[in-house]
Amino acid sequence: MFKDEVVIHVKSGKGGAGLVSFRREKYVPKGGPDGGDGGKGGDVVFIGDPQIGSLGLFHDNQKFAAENGRPGGSARKAGRGGHDLVLKVPPGTIIKDRDRGHTLKDIDEPGREFVLLDGGAGGRGNVHFATSINQTPRRADKGLPGQERWIRLELKMIAHVGIVGLPNAGKSTLLSRISKARPRIADYPFTTLVPQLGIVEFDLNRYIFADIPGLIEGAHDGQGLGDRFLRHIERTQILLHLIDCQVGDIEEIVEAHAVVMNEIASYSPKLASRPQIVAVTKTDTLSEPPPEDRIAHAIGLPVMAISAHAGRKVKELLGLIVRFLRGDEGEL
Repeated sequence: MFKDEVVIHVKSGKGGAGLVSFRREKYVPKGGPDGGDGGKGGDVVFIGDPQIGSLGLFHDNQKFAAENGRPGGSARKAGRGGHDLVLKVPPGTIIKDRDRGHTLKDIDEPGREFVLLDGGAGGRGNVHFATSINQTPRRADKGLPGQERWIRLELKMIAHVGIVGLPNAGKSTLLSRISKARPRIADYPFTTLVPQLGIVEFDLNRYIFADIPGLIEGAHDGQGLGDRFLRHIERTQILLHLIDCQVGDIEEIVEAHAVVMNEIASYSPKLASRPQIVAVTKTDTLSEPPPEDRIAHAIGLPVMAISAHAGRKVKELLGLIVRFLRGDEGEL
């Protein structure tokens, strides 16, 4: 199940209690204190795992707790520390305080670790309290309690390129053509119901493309699937805007572009200002390819006419995208 937002309760482990104990050995009638320390409670740790694609693992369980530390033993033996609670999340997961809403940590890289809650310290055994005046202390510390809090996890996918467009613009077809991703493809709107990631290999490098469900006019007001999935392209370096050539002439292509961009701008003006390449798709359905130069002049952006189904100019489009990602912005 794809989930990009969950609320969970986490708790670190309680420290183990120190022990009150005295040596009891044959021929040693007055052995001193030998109570050991309690073990530390387990921490609550988050780690970014690139093998995980959503927060669905947290859907059926809301409460998570690390292990408590064990009490100290005799002969000055320390109790075992509690096992840490290690929660694996997709890279791009933001950890927020549920009640105040502020960000606690952004797990923005694979392998990044973050200790959210420290486990409680173990209590000291009575061996620590012996003095010249009190050689048989009957005092030991209790372990300190663990910490707990409610948090909100929000996923913002990490990708180089965000694919946007109206429903049925060919986004899923393109993603399946350039990567090993196998999104659902059909000739009706809203085939893509959740964001999809694809890893594209080009010139010995790997790039991540994110395909989000299609936007329609009024998406920012909840029309269609709404705009909630736009968060998944907020981190991208460039937008790839797909427009179905069958929407009509140049004027209608420009209008289709404006509809999507108005919805993106309503969600985030910063995202709308991201560098952008326009791909006019499904050109295999036309007897003649659309005039790229005229469309580019009308929209004011680089335009390439492609057919993902037939493989027409797909490699050229990837080359254009990669040149930008490498910093050759002047070639756009």
